[in-house]
Amino acid sequence: MSEDGAGQGCRWWHPRHNLLATRRGRLAAFFLLYVTEGIPNGFALVAMVTQMRRLGVSPESIGAFSAAFTLPWAFKWAMGPVVDLFHVDRWGRRRGWIVASQALMCLTLVASLALDLKAQIPALTALILVHNIFAATQDVAIDALACGTLKEHERGMANGLMFAGAYLGQALGGAGVLYLVGWGVPLPATFFAVGGAILLVTLTVSLRLVEPSYTSEALRQEGPRWLAAVQAVRAYWREALGAFFGRRAAAVGLLVALVPLGPYALSLALCNNLAVEMGMSDGLIAKLTLVGTVLAAGFCVVGGYVSDRLGRRRTLSFAAVGMALATLALAWGLHRQGWLFPVAMEAAVKPAASGFLLRLYIVTGLVYAVFQGLMYGTRTALFMDVCNPAVAATQFTAYMALLNLVISYSTYWQCRFIATLGYPLTLVLDSGLGLVCLALLPFMTKHAEPTRGRGALHV
Repeated sequence: MSEDGAGQGCRWWHPRHNLLATRRGRLAAFFLLYVTEGIPNGFALVAMVTQMRRLGVSPESIGAFSAAFTLPWAFKWAMGPVVDLFHVDRWGRRRGWIVASQALMCLTLVASLALDLKAQIPALTALILVHNIFAATQDVAIDALACGTLKEHERGMANGLMFAGAYLGQALGGAGVLYLVGWGVPLPATFFAVGGAILLVTLTVSLRLVEPSYTSEALRQEGPRWLAAVQAVRAYWREALGAFFGRRAAAVGLLVALVPLGPYALSLALCNNLAVEMGMSDGLIAKLTLVGTVLAAGFCVVGGYVSDRLGRRRTLSFAAVGMALATLALAWGLHRQGWLFPVAMEAAVKPAASGFLLRLYIVTGLVYAVFQGLMYGTRTALFMDVCNPAVAATQFTAYMALLNLVISYSTYWQCRFIATLGYPLTLVLDSGLGLVCLALLPFMTKHAEPTRGRGALHV
């Protein structure tokens, strides 16, 4: 495709409307596309979880719901060969998947309106699982599109804007929706607001993407495409297994990706459960979510900057310890105040949180957001360091998928354990598990510097 945007797969827009034709258009497009990835995340894990707990849904059910939402991201690698090999030429190799995924995300959101947040939890969980399968598929297509269209000199800026877009989307879907509910907007109407925001990006961005003409080696081979897909999956596994187990650092990286790096509870459903039980309003929860998101986003950048100078492992160790101290401080406060187990939301008389406990919850949450941002800004760079340059994209994608699996199982076990062990002990256990990875970090030595050419664009 030429720089003016001429290419196959687009009859809907004049070439001059193609956002991928200019640097500014590409940066804006990928920023907004990542906003659509963050919106469902914030809506489900902040807004919906908050309202479900307010309605009296048990922490165990909320944990299963949250785990189902995050689980597809742990297996998004499976969609890679499918997205690569199957497409409709009229819509474009990546654009068709992006538009279809966004449309189906909106459809599943509207369909979930027919379900009761309290009485039909299993059906709602299943529908949200389907919704997030489409969201994860969209992510695969967007990342593939970015690899094929971004220029080398703009990839750093583009990736920074993409992560910023995801954080903005989380704030809109979480804090934004809670603000709407606090202002008297009925919860069902917010489903349309979230779907409308995604659809707006579809109409103004996704449909205005014109991709370069490209045919992979797999697509050029003889035989049906389903056979090409099977062969691509087999090749993927051979490549990935070799990358993971060919070097000690890569194998240790697999273990690090499978365990939490620092405690997770203060960023997952447990934290929202507690906020509701302590009597916080939707408006206050929205403010805390928004401020925490902004802090985490800013310190992501700080973490990456500091780790370039002080080292990845030192920065990660500092961040993990800081996250653990914030979590342990909240556990101590809850134990001291006798706030041990989840509150029965249907009870006529519920305990009231003291001013001390409310302030401690707010302070520890914000401190945790700072250290979590430092961790996120450094951890990704660490995994890039240990990737084999010959299969860097494949290996890195697999690491990221495993990190999403950690979020899923952490959400599940924490919401199960608070019902039996109580909040303080669960937070202590979460802190201990989050520090186990520190013993593994010294073995994740940096891989040799990649050679230019092969590996940089491997997908």
